[in-house]
Amino acid sequence: MNIRIGILTAPKIDFEQREHSFVLKNVRIGIGFHWDRHEDQEFAGTLEIKPTPTPSQKGGEPWQVAVNTIDLEDYLCSVISSEMNANSPMELLKAHAIISRSWAIRAMENPNHEGFHVCADDHCQRYEGLRRMNERAVEAVRATAGQVLMYDGKVCDCRYYKCCGGKTEIWSTCWEDIDVPYIQSVECPYCGRVSERTLQLVLNNYDQETTDFHDWQVSYTADELSEIIRSKSGIDFGSILDIIPLKRGASGRIYQLKIVGTKHTEIIGKELKIRLWLSRTCLYSSWFEVEKGSSSFVLRGHGWGHGAGLCQIGAAVMAAEGKTYEEILSYYYRGAVLQHIH
Repeated sequence: MNIRIGILTAPKIDFEQREHSFVLKNVRIGIGFHWDRHEDQEFAGTLEIKPTPTPSQKGGEPWQVAVNTIDLEDYLCSVISSEMNANSPMELLKAHAIISRSWAIRAMENPNHEGFHVCADDHCQRYEGLRRMNERAVEAVRATAGQVLMYDGKVCDCRYYKCCGGKTEIWSTCWEDIDVPYIQSVECPYCGRVSERTLQLVLNNYDQETTDFHDWQVSYTADELSEIIRSKSGIDFGSILDIIPLKRGASGRIYQLKIVGTKHTEIIGKELKIRLWLSRTCLYSSWFEVEKGSSSFVLRGHGWGHGAGLCQIGAAVMAAEGKTYEEILSYYYRGAVLQHIH
């Protein structure tokens, strides 16, 4: 089974062909997040460069997109070592192989991009080629070959993120207003007791630049926040007078927020939009409390990511404490069952 991944979209694609692989130059990763940067990356499989489906970029000629076609299992070897370090505990890597396989199969059935199944960045799953991989990643994928999570006869749409901050979230806080039975809110004591050694072991290099994600704080002057919101939203709110959480999910993540300005007032959601509008890059999460001063705002928050499904740091701690991949998966995806598929 092959999967098609859109790796890079640019006016011109620069690549180097090798005997059994190819190197794409200047690939952008972490798009729009605080680790946004460019890397040269090496990939197996085939490379196709074609015009983007959109007619033009900024009124000019169509840009190009680099699409990699590769066997699904080989793709997973890269995903689990891009999402987490390939030196992570084996039970974490096995659990990740299963949820990444499950998610990818669902994405292949219902592609969320035109011209390929998935992208290579955090919008879908991190897929950063061969350079982060080692034999442990290959071993984890092979050891779980064909295993997926199932619920009610269907492959699960297994969502995950970096750190829940103490409690996981439900589906509807983040996406459609539906109940997904296997993605419910559970207490997660594990990510709160992660050690520095475990973080060094399980996080890739750029993730280790920011390790204050379980409990965090950001501070803005009123003028700073006004400028950030205007820049990110494209709306002139004037001076921001207040930001008021209106609705929270089961973990405490805000999914409806009222922004009050001297020129404009608006209620926004869901959690990702809130995170994007209140940061020059993207807030760690929407689980935060607002402390308003006379001319300042302090956001005190918890967790990194949307919070629905598997907590990667929590799962890493579970694996380090001796839990099996089956125990990890059953903890975060309640009621889902492991099955082999062809």
